[in-house]
Amino acid sequence: MTSPPTCATWLVRTLIELGVDTVFGYPGGAVLPLYDALHAEPRLRHVLVRHEQAAVHAAEGYARSTGRVGVVFVTSGPGVANTVSGLLDAHADSVPVLLIAGQVKREAIGTQAFQECDALSITRSVTQWGVQLREPEAVVATVRAAFARTQQGRPGPVLIDLPKDVQATPVACPHAGPADETATWRDWRPEASAAADLLAAAQRPVFYGGGGLARAGEGACAAFTDLVRRTGAPCTLTLMGLGAFPASDPQWLGMLGMHGTLEANRAMHEADLVLAVGVRFDDRVTGRLRDFCPQARFVHLDVDPAQIGRVVRPTVALVGDCADTVPALVDAWGARPPLALAPWWQRIEAWRAQRSLGFVERPDAIVPQALLQALHRRLQGRDAIVSTDVGQHQMWAAQHLGFERPRRFLSSGGAGTMGFGLPAAIGAQLAHPGRPVVCVSGDASVLMNLQEMATAVQHGAPVKLLVVNNGRMGMVRQWQALHHGGRLSHSGTAAMPDLVRVAEGFGWWGLRVQAPGALGEALDAWLAQPGPALLDVVVPSELDCYPMVPAGAGHHEVMLAPA
Repeated sequence: MTSPPTCATWLVRTLIELGVDTVFGYPGGAVLPLYDALHAEPRLRHVLVRHEQAAVHAAEGYARSTGRVGVVFVTSGPGVANTVSGLLDAHADSVPVLLIAGQVKREAIGTQAFQECDALSITRSVTQWGVQLREPEAVVATVRAAFARTQQGRPGPVLIDLPKDVQATPVACPHAGPADETATWRDWRPEASAAADLLAAAQRPVFYGGGGLARAGEGACAAFTDLVRRTGAPCTLTLMGLGAFPASDPQWLGMLGMHGTLEANRAMHEADLVLAVGVRFDDRVTGRLRDFCPQARFVHLDVDPAQIGRVVRPTVALVGDCADTVPALVDAWGARPPLALAPWWQRIEAWRAQRSLGFVERPDAIVPQALLQALHRRLQGRDAIVSTDVGQHQMWAAQHLGFERPRRFLSSGGAGTMGFGLPAAIGAQLAHPGRPVVCVSGDASVLMNLQEMATAVQHGAPVKLLVVNNGRMGMVRQWQALHHGGRLSHSGTAAMPDLVRVAEGFGWWGLRVQAPGALGEALDAWLAQPGPALLDVVVPSELDCYPMVPAGAGHHEVMLAPA
């Protein structure tokens, strides 16, 4: 008589039924029954990473670039503990990730068994929900519920803690659980009509989009773009929102916030109406809160009701997915003519004329802004995906790589997690094998998860890694120079390895470039490589990233680069 499938087998089957095709993970003792079930299932691709933190970041890259749920398998104890930075990142940036972690046998829980830890407690503050599956028959219902939780309301990570003996238990007929909830249509017309009336009466309106808009996908962003163009009003986006509105559009003011453009920040400060879509008004945007948009009324569209009124009190709020609320606002605007905003645009053009993103090229060195602009020219028209790590290079990339569509710019926003970029690029590349995927990193960030070069080689991910190498923790050095009396305490990256030799040791192509005249040829050679390739670009160590709103300042108090 054939034994029934194990709980682990049911779990794998359920993931496939839910549309999962890829899992990122690292095996270990407490999760081996699940890996045994995975071995027998060719429909589910497993991507073996080299560190569990990187598994979550790779799943994030997959999820951020596709809009689907990223799935991770890890073992108990140090395996699940190593995922916490990744979970924090996914939680902060609202990325749907399902983490399935092994656990010691049920009878050993609480006995300080080998590789035991209280995974639910460790991850509670960085997950949407967590559950320990103790009843094998509940596996299908639990996986379905957890998968749904990653995408309900504001998306985010969810943990299933799975004891080893539960995984191995045969299950003849698992409980299916309740049927999926049918989405109910909500009538946003009253709020949308009120918002449209406020917009029609505004003299200095600004559209302000964020990560919630970009995550909502192409349809929501197309509707948002249509509304902005119909009204004739200016538009700005957060770091997480880049690509939700085309950077080539004349109504685009650039990114706002701590390293945003002068025109974006000043327009927000002087606006009389801010129409905020999928944003949470974080401190990197608002600056000193009492000075944030002092003359403005707010319309706030967000999927998370907890965000409404948390930082600013809106006059009108539409609570729901941007994919639903933005089209409702477009319908409410209807056939109204564009707004008469000539004086407002004259004011904005005066700020634009100051060229807040301007920089001076040097004959003796490659400056990072010129590097990123050269990369941008080479990626135009190729529908590329760009990930970044965290630091000055991240801000320069956000400033100088113009994105036309959502889900093309992957960056760690809320958590600011160094080491995010390379594994995220690998996850995105495996989801989009025919498209260019570039990771922009720094010489400090790149060392955080450099071991994932092996993952790229093993799984045939031809990612392109650009290292903006200034020999420093650049953003830390900049803050020390500006706010700590120039005391550069331990922010240099001495004893750096030869990154080209390291790359070649992993089986990558590698090249180092320092002379400005050699940059173009180096970029072309790097991007032309059929496999994974690293370009180590040496830039000056003393450059600061401008514009900058200093810590504690108002968002209108923008520092420009010294003349």
